[in-house]
Amino acid sequence: MKKTFLIVVCSVSSIFFSCKKDQNSDQLGSETAQTDANTLIDNGWPREAENNGTKLVYYQPQVDDWNDYKEITARLAFSLTPKDGKEVLGVASLKASTLVDKDNRNVFFRNIEVTDVRFPSLDEKAVPQMEKLFKETLPKGGDPVSVDRIMADLSQTKSPSKGIAAKNDAPTIFYSTNPAALVIVQGEPVLVPVEKSDLQYVVNTNWDLFFDKTAKDYYLLADNVWLTSKKIDSDWVKTTKLPSGLSNLPSGQNFDDVKKMIPPPSSGAAPQVFYSNKPAELIAVNGNPKFVKIDGTKLLYIDNTENDVFANEADGQYYVLLSGRWFKSKELTGPWTYAGNNLPADFAKIPKNSPRANVLSSVPGTQEAKDAVMLAQVPTTAIIKKSDAEAKAKVTYDGTPQFKPIEGTKMQYASNTQDKVIKVGDLYYLCFQAVWFMSTSPNGPWETAASVPKEIYTIPPTSPVYNVTYVTQTTTDTTVESSTTAGYFGAFIVGATVGAILTYGTGYYYPPYVYYGGLYPVYHPWPCSYGAGAVYNPWTGGWAAGRSVYGPYGAAGTSAWYNPATGRYGRSASVQGWYGGRTAASTYNPWTGNYARTNQGHNAYAQWGHSAATNGNQWVQTGHVTTRRGTAIGYETSGGKEGVITHHRGGGTTIHTNNNVYAGHDGHVYKKDANGNWSHYNNGNGGWSQAGTLGSTSKSGGAVEHTKPSQGLGANGAGVQRDNQNLGGENRLGEGAQRDNLSRPDQALGQPSKPLGEAGHSDITNDLDRSALSRDRGESQTRNFQNFQRDGSRLGGGNFGGGGGFRGRR
Repeated sequence: MKKTFLIVVCSVSSIFFSCKKDQNSDQLGSETAQTDANTLIDNGWPREAENNGTKLVYYQPQVDDWNDYKEITARLAFSLTPKDGKEVLGVASLKASTLVDKDNRNVFFRNIEVTDVRFPSLDEKAVPQMEKLFKETLPKGGDPVSVDRIMADLSQTKSPSKGIAAKNDAPTIFYSTNPAALVIVQGEPVLVPVEKSDLQYVVNTNWDLFFDKTAKDYYLLADNVWLTSKKIDSDWVKTTKLPSGLSNLPSGQNFDDVKKMIPPPSSGAAPQVFYSNKPAELIAVNGNPKFVKIDGTKLLYIDNTENDVFANEADGQYYVLLSGRWFKSKELTGPWTYAGNNLPADFAKIPKNSPRANVLSSVPGTQEAKDAVMLAQVPTTAIIKKSDAEAKAKVTYDGTPQFKPIEGTKMQYASNTQDKVIKVGDLYYLCFQAVWFMSTSPNGPWETAASVPKEIYTIPPTSPVYNVTYVTQTTTDTTVESSTTAGYFGAFIVGATVGAILTYGTGYYYPPYVYYGGLYPVYHPWPCSYGAGAVYNPWTGGWAAGRSVYGPYGAAGTSAWYNPATGRYGRSASVQGWYGGRTAASTYNPWTGNYARTNQGHNAYAQWGHSAATNGNQWVQTGHVTTRRGTAIGYETSGGKEGVITHHRGGGTTIHTNNNVYAGHDGHVYKKDANGNWSHYNNGNGGWSQAGTLGSTSKSGGAVEHTKPSQGLGANGAGVQRDNQNLGGENRLGEGAQRDNLSRPDQALGQPSKPLGEAGHSDITNDLDRSALSRDRGESQTRNFQNFQRDGSRLGGGNFGGGGGFRGRR
């Protein structure tokens, strides 16, 4: 079993699975392992668990805090039915550590601790036994909870972090109403010989760009049209005559698509070529601009462009969104200035069903922007064996290690390597694949760092290695647990706390590094903020890079890299999100320093393989076999324990019923009717009473209502009573319960010294109203994402050339 399935987790109790029915086999051993990440999704609420005949139905947790996005505090309402007993209601306060699967937008609770339990309807003598049953039945770890549900709760109360000191000056922005191409060559052209020819190709650009040494001509393949010029920065004209060397391009090495255009096609119009030696942007409009009015605002957007370009009738300004930043101008041709600190209020009024609703994630103050900022602060975690990490950690320098000072600090960074090496005093720290190592030498050997110097987290955004400040870790004797947030992948929070938004890149320009000491020049770029056509995708939580006008390789800052281990260059057509990406060819990610091979996804922890807990699918490592009899899981913990866990049907499953029961901070159990009125579970009569009328003799309901899938729910979410059981009815558990909770002390949830008090106070119902709105929004967002995921649109649906696939609008 150990060789078949491998899961790296913190403890066996951290794993808890829903059962997945399989109608094709009765034998566990005859099944093949399921490897689809979608088998681990938030299937809805409430959920049910069973233990030795005790049945627990627990409702969606109401999240109160997510400390450092690693430890969560929540409360939940539940119903508990002992074996041969009656159903009773209660509320509980929980604390748990979390692991996050950003790919599938799931959060896994682990090591759940019950900090308080309240049973408003029970006699005190019955509480200890019922509390014991609850704690024994509640899973110590859980099925995935959608991150959207949690963020919906937190968005009501949690303030985002203050933004970084980014540079928001406008880049060079070109404008064209004709077919156009933006050629970016970072710095001077870096020319590399093409084998067995007189040709060289330019590696530090986002296009297929060649130089004929004999004729001194440049040749550019722009989509399906060949252009030529004596000067790299201007005077490009269409040509159908190519140097013979192009016919001898080697197979592979990313030249295959170029060879398909030899001989040159006769059709196709020559695009207008814009050139820049630094990252720049291009607004490309297909003909004269076609403006579309946005109802309820004074805004219009240009429909016939892939860019997000708006006109505001109120101030006569144009606005464009680039890499998450807003710029404005009186003319579409510029000049452009930063406008993110004074964006017109009408942008927040853009309807959510608008073709340009995607920009709401970059409009300060909107719920979409708050979600993006919050998700950016949620860490992705990996638990890795120290021995595995130390065996793979290696740094290759181009010549002797060279270090440059980090502005404003006493630290230095290695400038002639792709890897992130920081010199702190006499020690060297390496951030390799999102894991920290240390050594007394810049060449190693490298050991996992027991701690990371606090000085490293003072590296400013002006430094090209700033992104390593978003990686933290803790260690045990045998493992290292690494956590990364969005900044490691190039997504940064900019702006004040109230109006914070998420941007791509710091805005600073980091010149690329070129080394001419070997047979071929060695080029590797530092991260850039512009020239990648970066568009935020709210469903993936990352920035997709690349549009057709930016070339087949996405951006000059990511299109070429040199692998010193093989001595070859790679080129890429990639879609990069801040937790990973999908590549159509070899690719190098300058933010993380890793490179991947053809047609595969990659992320910060790709180097570590199965020992990475980068998402829920890897944390519980797809190693489960499901049949009608249940689900078998093979596991190996970071502590070396191994074995098989089997879950049978009826435990840890989602039940098809309404999710309309809530836990109040006052320790009462509440539900909401179709008119928006709150009722609480009433001790005096065993039913539901309107909030604030404690002790009323009229029942507004009976048992917690459950329905079968075929029965559906009414307008108010009510269902059909199960087994005709009245909660707290004539024969309810705790027959001698007091009739008046006001006389019972020590009942407020999580506050033992505070009396329970009368239900339905305005501060409690206001909080419950927020919880209800959040629950509805979280449910909607969860289902929308799962529909998006099911439609195969993740990370732009593999659309490496055009931005439309990232925006979800064309």
